[in-house]
Amino acid sequence: MRGMGNMQGMMKKMQKMQKEMMEAQEALNAEQFEGTAGGGMVKVAVTGQREVVEVNLDASVVDPDDIEMLQDLIVVATNEALKKVDEKTNATMGKFTQGMNLPF
Repeated sequence: MRGMGNMQGMMKKMQKMQKEMMEAQEALNAEQFEGTAGGGMVKVAVTGQREVVEVNLDASVVDPDDIEMLQDLIVVATNEALKKVDEKTNATMGKFTQGMNLPF
């Protein structure tokens, strides 16, 4: 019966780790990340769930004769914000999967 005690201990550790992972994921989801482009003239904010929640444009970047530039700046700012989400997610959640060799 000694093996059952080890199994119960391992199950408790797994449950604790699962709870910590869920809490970490919830905190990430609530956090906002900002990306900028054009020297800060375009700002995009996204949540940890990768949802765009805000786009701020400096009036000087809005040129009706050059819509393509504005579109490019929005894409750059959005991608920067999403990259920050990925980096924070990997840093935060990576500590739970370190050494487990899990596929993503």
